Amino acid sequence: MEITVETRSARKDREIIEAATAAFIAKGYDGTSMEEIATRAGASKQTVYKHFKDKETLFSEVVESTASQTNDVVESVTMLLSEAKFLEGGLQQLARRLTTTLMNDELLRLRRLIIANADRMPQLGRSWYDKGFERMLVSVGACFQKLTSRGLLQTPDPRLAASHFFGMLLWIPMNEAMFTGSNPRSKADLERHADASVEAFLAAYGVRSK
Repeated sequence: MEITVETRSARKDREIIEAATAAFIAKGYDGTSMEEIATRAGASKQTVYKHFKDKETLFSEVVESTASQTNDVVESVTMLLSEAKFLEGGLQQLARRLTTTLMNDELLRLRRLIIANADRMPQLGRSWYDKGFERMLVSVGACFQKLTSRGLLQTPDPRLAASHFFGMLLWIPMNEAMFTGSNPRSKADLERHADASVEAFLAAYGVRSK
């Protein structure tokens, strides 16, 4: 197995991006300066500018790095919606994982930040959506298509079914958190909501016994 060694430059990139993420979330885009990011990263301002030419470029990197974190979620989709895992309650496991992951406090704050800057930086919002939510939607739809072909679901339009699945999971808790500025729901509450969403989804798309 090949081991990837992080270079000094890559490590500094990561440290600056992590510091920038914390600063943007805490103070917003306009309220964050490159000097503050440098202080948080334990680097000079010159070093920050050497790695990222300006604040907008750095903000773009923060958005891109967060979107790439969906890789683990997409892998969960593929694993938990295989035929074997589906028969063992994989849809419920996936629903719980998606809900608790996407309702993470830091992710919610970053989501608000991206939406707040969507008018001036629309390409970032599009990139975050495409590499995050859209990618998950496509992955779930493809899995629903396979499960339907094997007689385990009834989804005439798998992509629409995937939209319904995400809608039931996230519409209420996500909007509640986005509009109130906090996530008032406990993990146990989110899991109960996920379980109820799966039950409703299977009532609509599950295979009924004859």
